[in-house]
Amino acid sequence: MPAVHHKLLLEEALQDSPQTRSLLSVFEEDAGMLTTYTNQLLQSLQRVFGAQQSEMGLATEQLSKQLLEYEKKLNSLHSELANQMADSMVFPLIQFREKDLTEISTLKEIFGIATDEHEAAMVKYSRLPKKKENEKLKSDLVKEVAYTRRKQHQASLQYYCALNALQYRKRVAMLEPMLGYTQAQISFFKKGIELVSKKMDNFLSSVSNMTQRPSWTQEAETMRGSQRELLSVEDTVYMPDKDTEPVNRTLIQKAGYLNIRNKTGLVTTAWDRLYFFTQGGNLMCQPRGAVAGGMVLDLDNSSVMAVECEDRRYCFQITSPSGKTSMILQAESKREYEEWICTVNNISRQIYLTDNPEAVAIRLNQTAIQAVTPITSFEKRPEGSPNPDRAKPGGVHGAGSGSQKTGAAPEAEDLIAPGTPIQFDIMLPASEFQDQNRAGGRRTNPFGETDDDCSAESDDSLLQQVFAVRFLGSMAVRCGNNQEVIYEAMRQVLAARAIHNIFRTTESHLMVTSTLIRMRLMTSRVTQFQLGDVCQFAAHQENGRLMGFVVEGRDWSDGDEEGEPSFSAFVFESNTEGEKICYTISLAKDITEAKKDPEALAQLMKNMPLTNDGKFLLLEPETGDTINPDGQEDLESEA
Repeated sequence: MPAVHHKLLLEEALQDSPQTRSLLSVFEEDAGMLTTYTNQLLQSLQRVFGAQQSEMGLATEQLSKQLLEYEKKLNSLHSELANQMADSMVFPLIQFREKDLTEISTLKEIFGIATDEHEAAMVKYSRLPKKKENEKLKSDLVKEVAYTRRKQHQASLQYYCALNALQYRKRVAMLEPMLGYTQAQISFFKKGIELVSKKMDNFLSSVSNMTQRPSWTQEAETMRGSQRELLSVEDTVYMPDKDTEPVNRTLIQKAGYLNIRNKTGLVTTAWDRLYFFTQGGNLMCQPRGAVAGGMVLDLDNSSVMAVECEDRRYCFQITSPSGKTSMILQAESKREYEEWICTVNNISRQIYLTDNPEAVAIRLNQTAIQAVTPITSFEKRPEGSPNPDRAKPGGVHGAGSGSQKTGAAPEAEDLIAPGTPIQFDIMLPASEFQDQNRAGGRRTNPFGETDDDCSAESDDSLLQQVFAVRFLGSMAVRCGNNQEVIYEAMRQVLAARAIHNIFRTTESHLMVTSTLIRMRLMTSRVTQFQLGDVCQFAAHQENGRLMGFVVEGRDWSDGDEEGEPSFSAFVFESNTEGEKICYTISLAKDITEAKKDPEALAQLMKNMPLTNDGKFLLLEPETGDTINPDGQEDLESEA
């Protein structure tokens, strides 16, 4: 927005942004000051006219009686001067005040009423339920919002046109009374006309011509044409959630009204409709009437995801990198809702700092659409896809990996192949199914409720620790010896959930023993990973509740008897710190190594506290995070 405007832009009347309101307040303040000055000037001119008509007329009449033959001339001269003052000095200013300034005041009241009605309609529409909505009620509310928005648009256009016209009209309105007074005095002092130079006479003549043909009439006609053009749009422009344009997922800047959820008490909340916009890597908020906005949240490395809140539609949550600060916002329409999520996600990647952010956003969006398509199982890239060698999990560690630079931070494509699908429900790795098929035996129960062998193995375990976790997603990766691959998998899984609005997860038990990792869902379905196959594990560096691990398997698709190594990354969100789970896995691996040496195992058991049954005592029982086995409700991820 430029620093100075000479008129209000009619095209911005429908959006009704805080910037437009701020500029409108400047015009309203100018109109108020002009009204005050006009009243004072009119009072002074009326006093001059009253003095000329009464005091000066009576004094001249008394003087004319003494002059005898000059009586008629003096009376007619002063009567003509009084009439000229009334016609050319007082009357134009009275007409300007009653016609223009009164119209501004009336339109301001109409605009305020229309604005209040529109705000009330938007509050009703925002409270429209999502699941159990009444179609007739929704239709009525949409019509009410459209009607009040059109009414506000019409009132704002008329108000803006009147304020713009006032900027041109006031130039003449303030000058015309002074010009009439001057002309009346010149006409009165005919005998002293030689004292007035021709230059002054020409100046007064040119000014008089300007008042007869004001240039603002053409501008007013242009504004009326713009007003008719802006009002000729379809009704869908005024209806919420009736967007016809496609969603733009490559935005790096966004502005518009959003509802923000604020806590007003321990259990009560309130929603405020405010104007939000992005500036660089910050989310800004500008209340209506404020001159400038203030920073609300730093969006760099933040996370955004769709949420369900108080049965309201189009809600999403933005969380700071530390996870300590978050806010829930509600958009007006589905298009605005999706564009805000994509914009915040693009800014969190710091795309705006690149030389060509628009091109980078378009390229990343095309890659993200291919990479985050949700499926229920791993799929292989078609043979005709580009870079088939790079698409193969673990292919970067093959014979061609010797040319890879050492010492430099790995690129995202070196960790995870572009276009790798993501699965959002936990399933056994393909290698485990193939192992079972090769063995020809039935699948054993990993918890050992009915199998004696598994029960014996469970009793022999030196470590058993259970954590409450939520599975977020898994995907094939290229390597298993680098923690960066876990961080990259976390980023892609969370981005996929945000883009596809997948925010519900199921809680499960994650049991870490000295031999394997087991995960049991509420549906009693069990997935297990051999501890020796877990080649890498790590917790998120900033969000401590996120953790993940990489499992190594075998791929026999090429016909090799031993199979090619393949790697899969699994991402979880825990109710406790992810570092505790990683510490437990690390200890389990130490126990596994110590079992090979009885002395080392004895030394390890001597240094670690044990329970009464001889198991390692690691952590206090998670009383607050224990899951109710009967509960089947899906919970909302806070990652």
